[in-house]
Amino acid sequence: MKIGIIGAGQIGGTLTRRLTKLGHEVSVANSRGPESLAALAKETGAKAVTAQEAAQAGEVVIVTIPEAKVPNLPNNLFAGVPESAVVVDTGNYYPRHRDGKIAGIEAGLTESRWVEKQLGRPVVKAFNNIYAQHLMENGKPAGSPGRIALPVAGDDERAKGVIINLLDELGFDSVDAGGLDESWRQQPGTPVYTADLDAEGVRRALAQATPGRKREWRATPSSPGTFTAPA
Repeated sequence: MKIGIIGAGQIGGTLTRRLTKLGHEVSVANSRGPESLAALAKETGAKAVTAQEAAQAGEVVIVTIPEAKVPNLPNNLFAGVPESAVVVDTGNYYPRHRDGKIAGIEAGLTESRWVEKQLGRPVVKAFNNIYAQHLMENGKPAGSPGRIALPVAGDDERAKGVIINLLDELGFDSVDAGGLDESWRQQPGTPVYTADLDAEGVRRALAQATPGRKREWRATPSSPGTFTAPA
């Protein structure tokens, strides 16, 4: 499969390494330009490209950058990209740590619905509730006891199916977490977030989530701070 990855941080870099090893044709981009990705490209065999080239290269396009940086992506990012391309948002809103205040999310939009509005394309929410190291190291063959499951939310059943199949290749079970407006159930501060649960555990955790963003996941007047010193 041809996969474009926009963002080469912890999750983006991990997915580049894992997906190329599985034989997928990966194009990867970041905000600093293709030349800054030479080492990752040499290590993995991925193609270092611009963000727009990554969007145009993929049957799946994974956007994995800080939420606050999403509006900085090119306005024509998906110009000419077929509607069949599956767009994935892996992001989380960290207002006190990194992103500062994003008014739409603070007003009640789920993180990925807000991202969808910025991109102008439907998105699937996935890969956001697992640590990068665990994504790299903790995949298991199908049927293994304790196989970690990840929630996948989105409005397009076909698109979710593509990502569910990809997760299985990576060594993870999946739980259909409903439409994109239900993706608040897998945002930071919820029971499923970074919990490494099996499929039944994920279903229970999603059901136990309560609506409303917790105070520690809302912006403050001094946002943003840092991950070691939140505002």
